[in-house]
Amino acid sequence: MKKKTFKYPKVYLYAAAIGLLAIVAQVCYFLFASLSKCEEVQYVCIDTDDTMDSVMAKLEPFSAKPALKTFHIISRHAGYANNIHTGRYKIEPGDGAITVYRRLSGGQQEPIDLTVPEARTMPRLAALLSKKLMLDSTTIAQSLTDSIFCAKYEADTATIACLFIPNTYNIYWDTTLDDLMQRMQRERNDFWTPDRRQKAEAIGLTPDEVQTLASIVDEETNDVEEKHIIAGLYLNRLKKDMPLQACPTIKFAWRRFDLKRLYDRLLSIDSPYNTYRNKGLPPGPIKVASIKGIDAVLNYTPSDYLFMCAKDDFSGHHAFAATGQEHMENARRYQQALNERGIK
Repeated sequence: MKKKTFKYPKVYLYAAAIGLLAIVAQVCYFLFASLSKCEEVQYVCIDTDDTMDSVMAKLEPFSAKPALKTFHIISRHAGYANNIHTGRYKIEPGDGAITVYRRLSGGQQEPIDLTVPEARTMPRLAALLSKKLMLDSTTIAQSLTDSIFCAKYEADTATIACLFIPNTYNIYWDTTLDDLMQRMQRERNDFWTPDRRQKAEAIGLTPDEVQTLASIVDEETNDVEEKHIIAGLYLNRLKKDMPLQACPTIKFAWRRFDLKRLYDRLLSIDSPYNTYRNKGLPPGPIKVASIKGIDAVLNYTPSDYLFMCAKDDFSGHHAFAATGQEHMENARRYQQALNERGIK
């Protein structure tokens, strides 16, 4: 006897196919629907002490709840909690949960543009760098004032500022301090081209000494043309074995950068940065020297100037003089202007 076979009506087959497609569509939606609910690119920074819960907390403010739940499920089953990579990660509109998971679990981070600032002190530099990097400001500051650490980069605590050339560098947010310093050392070596080194040698200064003088020039003026004139003036004083008598070095010695007037009592501070008492350059820069300041020293404007004084119109420019008599007259006018304005 022939066995009967049961034939399903086509309607059931169509229904099953539709149901299957619905399930596939739903799975695809949860896997590939945009995690971010924002129209702009978002970034998440994952630190060394982050956990699965803290990563979720960082994603939550800009994430769509269904996609975030899918990310959590994938991460939990894939063991992401034991494979968390530090870094700064880009979340673009349209990136699904599985895409974000692969990026984070694979450590596919996005570099940042780090701008090295013209900071006046190493603690200030440390604070500014830490705002852009995973590094802690205290760790950076302590290292930059540690002689053993500085020696690793052929510097001391006075000249370590020379390693930092103010520029913008493409670097990873979670870079280590040693990696950062090695990068700064390479960038500085590249900056000091044969042409710049030849110019430094021609004026009798090392690259460190050029950057030290440039840091003083930077503090004297923001005017690029005047930087070249002031650099030439200070080089004249160095050649004549005269003390620089640079006011910015006194402010640095006292760590009082807001001083408007320098009275005689301030000029007697016992410090290697007191260029009124000590001849020659101070032991290191009084700030991170600007590129314009460095190039102003290397391409100084020749002159007979030995003295300068701020102009009495408070324009930020200087009155230059070749003789002490001319300088005393310029200084008298400036002091009178300070008195008239009640500036102490």
